[in-house]
Amino acid sequence: MTRLLHTAFSSPVGNITLFSDGEALLRLTLEGQRFLLPTAPSERHDDLPLFLRTYQWLRDYFNGERPNPYALPLRPPGTPFRLAIWELLLKIPYGTTTTYGAIAREYLHLHHPESAGNLAHYAQAVGNAVGHNPIAIVIPCHRVVGANGSLTGYNGGLALKKKLLEGELP
Repeated sequence: MTRLLHTAFSSPVGNITLFSDGEALLRLTLEGQRFLLPTAPSERHDDLPLFLRTYQWLRDYFNGERPNPYALPLRPPGTPFRLAIWELLLKIPYGTTTTYGAIAREYLHLHHPESAGNLAHYAQAVGNAVGHNPIAIVIPCHRVVGANGSLTGYNGGLALKKKLLEGELP
């Protein structure tokens, strides 16, 4: 079994904890998130090169830059469906939002074009996948909003979602 490593630091949006297997980022949890902490024990390893790269990525992000999310090796634990949804989230441009329904349509178009009639079912499943995104900020689940443009559920709270979105505006 691969050992699980973690580090923690303070950010402009509160404490952040990173988890890695030593090669890829597995989780990025924000203070106040309810259910995304790993259940396996982990050891603190503040000087892991990946953590240092992630610190720099986050510093750049919070300084208003637009770091490339593909610059970090990501390996979020999830089902094939969730992994596909999180990959779609990575394509949402900075400073923009999209809806759960739009992501469901894109997923269906790419993976199951014959199921397009089940859009409502898939939009709900997309919402579940977005809500269980284990690498917040880097995989930008905060850019997904309700059909009418309203801010809807965010595991770190709606105030945090709003702050992240406002920080991305030009």
